[in-house]
Amino acid sequence: MLAIARALVGNPCVLLMDEPSEGLAPVVINELIEAMKLLTRSKTLSILLVEQRIDLAQQLADRFVVMDRGQITHRGMIGELEDQSRLAELVGLSAVEGEKLHA
Repeated sequence: MLAIARALVGNPCVLLMDEPSEGLAPVVINELIEAMKLLTRSKTLSILLVEQRIDLAQQLADRFVVMDRGQITHRGMIGELEDQSRLAELVGLSAVEGEKLHA
């Protein structure tokens, strides 16, 4: 959280966030998501989010890129990931019936 605040002090136009939810309590993650939504709504800041929790990325992103061993394998609009079978195909995961996928 402190690293995010320090990065924002410089008034950047792009913010790279690498798994910002890692190690945070669920209530703090929810607050972080809301804060990130407010920041991007201003249209003065873009966020490049690297996140394994696809459910979080879906709440924040407009577009997605899937990488495998350093190579881009898929890219598109975030709405394409609503279909769980398509998501499993893209990231090579399988879900237990009735559960959402989390990378």
